Amino acid sequence: MVTIKVFGTIPPCAKCKRAEQEALKAAQEFPGQVQVVKLDALGPEAEPYGLMSTPTIVVEDQVVARGKVARAQELATHIAQYLKR
Repeated sequence: MVTIKVFGTIPPCAKCKRAEQEALKAAQEFPGQVQVVKLDALGPEAEPYGLMSTPTIVVEDQVVARGKVARAQELATHIAQYLKR
């Protein structure tokens, strides 16, 4: 199971909402293999990643996007790399 963490503001801003939607869209390409988790960028879960901007997207503990909305296609590429391992 690949985990995508979407760190954003609470309540979510427009970019954070889009980032979550793109992550969910990417997860649909891999049924049952991807979990999308929405987290507060100011919460304790964010500390290990040194977040400085939102949204931040982390795939399997690797930051793949900071301060921008990563498209589903880009996220799917990262997911596929982890599923091949």
